[in-house]
Amino acid sequence: MDMKLELVAVPVTDVDRAKEFYVEKVGFNADHDHTVSDEVRFVQLTPPGSACSIAIGMGLTEIVPGGLDNLQMVVADADAARAELVGRGVEASEVDEQPWGRFVYFRDPDGNRWSLQQLSAWSAGATGAGDATDSEG
Repeated sequence: MDMKLELVAVPVTDVDRAKEFYVEKVGFNADHDHTVSDEVRFVQLTPPGSACSIAIGMGLTEIVPGGLDNLQMVVADADAARAELVGRGVEASEVDEQPWGRFVYFRDPDGNRWSLQQLSAWSAGATGAGDATDSEG
């Protein structure tokens, strides 16, 4: 049975500020922005190249704004991703070198923490982006 993660709710205090941050500064695509009622607003945003989107808005989650501390996306080049974020005005960490990948961290205006991971060479094949070989030979 296939299961595909397609939407993650990200808790925010100011929907318009968060939408501007994710679209203008991080580069997400704005897919939907619907006010359903006085209590519910649904905004769907998708990172470029991703099959999974985030939802911000009102009435979508009970998580406290800023309560997500480990949202992760995979990028081809951590240095280029950091340069793009910084160039767009995002406060991003220096590249963090780890044996399992290279990481860049940033937070949205509410404090939700994101990491961008450039996979190490031995795991890059998992995304179709590397030269991993089949060990079953």
